[in-house]
Amino acid sequence: MKSKIIPAALLAVALIVLGFTLKAGIDNIAFRDREVTVRGLAEREVPANLVTWPIAYSIAGNDLVTMYNKVSFNNEIIVKFLTSNGISPDEISVNPPDAYDAASNRYASDSFKYNYSINCTVTVTTKKVDKVRELLNRQSELLKEGIAFSNSYINYQFTGLNDIKPEMIAEATKNARAAADQFAADSDSRVGKIKTASQGQFSIDDSDSSTPFIKKVRVVSTIVYYLED
Repeated sequence: MKSKIIPAALLAVALIVLGFTLKAGIDNIAFRDREVTVRGLAEREVPANLVTWPIAYSIAGNDLVTMYNKVSFNNEIIVKFLTSNGISPDEISVNPPDAYDAASNRYASDSFKYNYSINCTVTVTTKKVDKVRELLNRQSELLKEGIAFSNSYINYQFTGLNDIKPEMIAEATKNARAAADQFAADSDSRVGKIKTASQGQFSIDDSDSSTPFIKKVRVVSTIVYYLED
């Protein structure tokens, strides 16, 4: 009799253990199906730390030698204006002149009364952003020297992204966690472990069109959290 009771008891215990194991597995599967996807944004405004400033002008005439001398003279004036106001010679590049021969162009307009025109550009590339902004307000001084300049697109850049990346990623992650916590509180659950996480691309744009020397750096992190009861 006892020999039959013991196997039966062992079988009962095994069934109970199996039941608990199955329940734990089912609960685990159900838990794994509960998740929330949140995004964390980090933004900050930073001043540009590199600027490229092209100073362009054009001259027209009929004698190339005279025009060449005029180009050399104008370039010297522009370079002197820059170097005497805090721009280093190694931050200045004088681009080769671009000449146009109207006489050899059969499609040239008859209203153009000169045989040649030359386009010239002196480019400043420097980290002295504030100095360039100052000189932009004073460049009319070149008009007194007879140089009818024009400003091509002035390019302001921010090159210190690697210095602020870690802090911004941490901030984006913190904001994502705050959003997940709020969702969990609203759904009577709590945030568990991270299932997946992806960091978006950093973007650097002008803060607005009137202040291109102020940049807005932005990144969005997307994180999927498990939810627990």
